[in-house]
Amino acid sequence: MALEIEHKYLCKNNSYKRMAHYSTRVRQGYLSRDKERVVRVRTKGEHGYITVKGRNHGDSRLEFEYMIPIEDAEKMLELCDGRIIDKTRYLVSYDGYEWEVDEFHGDLDGLVTAEIELSESRKDYAVPPFVGEDVTGDARYYNSNL
Repeated sequence: MALEIEHKYLCKNNSYKRMAHYSTRVRQGYLSRDKERVVRVRTKGEHGYITVKGRNHGDSRLEFEYMIPIEDAEKMLELCDGRIIDKTRYLVSYDGYEWEVDEFHGDLDGLVTAEIELSESRKDYAVPPFVGEDVTGDARYYNSNL
């Protein structure tokens, strides 16, 4: 069983770009957006993934992610309902943690979020200079709701 503990923030500037050690394009869609379980398909670079996430409980939820052939992921994206999210993901190492910064494209252009995954639910970590408002648990910023 995989437990995801994640905190999400809005970004207040683009300093993440110069701090990033890696970036890649991501496309993702949803096969299910049920409140109890979300099923996401994603292409990230040259890889495909399918992910099942359980209901959020504060900053935690169950998450199961599996690599699948990129061709399968691209075909599954055609089965998704709603918007296909297009974003660039930047990875930033800061104070011993890896931050994932998502810069959204298309009609979500201008939205930039930063996430940190933790091994336990806590808030005693330093935030990088691009991190702004904490939106952890705010359903408006769940990718499945965008």
